[in-house]
Amino acid sequence: MIFNCPGPMTAQQKSGAVVLSDDLKNPAMEKLDLVRKWSINTYKCTRQILSEKLGRGSRTVDLELEAQIEVLRDNKRKYQNIIKLAQTLGSQLSQIMQTQRQLGDAFADLSLKSPELHEEFGYNADTQKLLSKNGETLLGAINFFISSVTTLVEQTIEDTMLNIKQYEIARVEYDAYRTDLEELNLGPRDATTLPKIEQSQQQFQVHREKYERMRNDVSIKLKFLEENKVKVLHNQLILFHNAIAAYYAGNQQQLEQTLKQFHIKLKMPGGDSPSWLEKH
Repeated sequence: MIFNCPGPMTAQQKSGAVVLSDDLKNPAMEKLDLVRKWSINTYKCTRQILSEKLGRGSRTVDLELEAQIEVLRDNKRKYQNIIKLAQTLGSQLSQIMQTQRQLGDAFADLSLKSPELHEEFGYNADTQKLLSKNGETLLGAINFFISSVTTLVEQTIEDTMLNIKQYEIARVEYDAYRTDLEELNLGPRDATTLPKIEQSQQQFQVHREKYERMRNDVSIKLKFLEENKVKVLHNQLILFHNAIAAYYAGNQQQLEQTLKQFHIKLKMPGGDSPSWLEKH
């Protein structure tokens, strides 16, 4: 560990003795103390983790909370898969729309150059252009769905996952100091060991309170996350279903009404950037 070098040494002359000022010795001593505590804590936690992996040590388990955490992790993976599949669907739809536009232009050109088939080519040109237009609307709904679910996963759920990581660290620390205290209590109790036992008891109490606090925080966070997740996915799944159903039923009015219902608007064609969704 490299410390910042202190400034010039100052001294106060008092009764013939040189006394270093507190502002010189305290920062260095505090850093040394922090390094010592960090090293001890790291050693205890590493030993606890290795002991658990080898099946020799015991760990504190909150069955209900850990089951909820596992469900959240599983759901996160499944939501990420839905996002990936929806992105693939949007990409494929975009390619279809490009083909429909090109096909519509080809039909329109032939309609003008083939008087005997003017109406037939014209009908097909209009149909392909309408399909492409409806595809733009559907793509807008899909992109909005992707954006909303991505926000849920990468921000809302990830925020809770960070709390869970902190809780798991606190759990390891708690078990490490619990194990340390248990080992001391199994040994002799004399003038040498009693101060160590008392100090270990104090450290154990500190980490137990931290663990219980983090456990309660995660439990509350999971509850609020579940409520928010249900609300967000309820709206987005209705949007996705209604847009897809209207598109494949050829119901242009219902498709446009779905986007209005969710306050979605599309950028005008011909812009510098691809069509995307915006909230009012």
